[in-house]
Amino acid sequence: MMKQAFFTRCLFFLTGILLLSLGITLTIKGQIFGVGSWDVLHIGLAKTMGLTIGTWSILIGLAIIAFDIVITKKFPLPGTFIDMFLAGIFIDIFNYLIPDIDGFWMQLLSYVCGLLLLGWGCGMYMVANLGIGPRDSLMLLMVHKLGWSVTRSRTTMEVSVALIGFLLGGPIGVGTVLMAFGLGPIVQFALTYNEKLFMRWTGVKSAVV
Repeated sequence: MMKQAFFTRCLFFLTGILLLSLGITLTIKGQIFGVGSWDVLHIGLAKTMGLTIGTWSILIGLAIIAFDIVITKKFPLPGTFIDMFLAGIFIDIFNYLIPDIDGFWMQLLSYVCGLLLLGWGCGMYMVANLGIGPRDSLMLLMVHKLGWSVTRSRTTMEVSVALIGFLLGGPIGVGTVLMAFGLGPIVQFALTYNEKLFMRWTGVKSAVV
């Protein structure tokens, strides 16, 4: 039973990271609508500093982890570092493998699919409770310290990061606004659904939030 539960956690964890990384890449490919808040920052840094989007995702993640350690006085689980590095690597791999998408409707489809996959992937891997990514740990820090809901915390974080990224010269558009306000509810729904699914498969409550 213990082995089955651990295997299920690993399955949720890795599948979730894969889905959210693919989702991020698809939103980047739907570039005429703008990109997600964090990617406004990552792309802006990539253009000015010359590193890849995935590399900046990792570096920003390290900075957030350092901040989280200072606030909580706790060292994150190994899964947090695994998530950070895998997500950055997968983003660069998907960005290389998936060709640029032309046309309004194809980019719209790419963006919408990316948004849904990103939100679902976040909710899925968080349920595994093996350690969450730096950005989601920051979100949950707001939930626990401020008493906010996942939706409010995620939306506040996304809006703030988008504004900072814009000031640094990152691309912003209607899709950025949609993601800032729409991603939180998707993550909330995915968390609830995957928590129930996880309990059905393992009989164990994840208790992420």
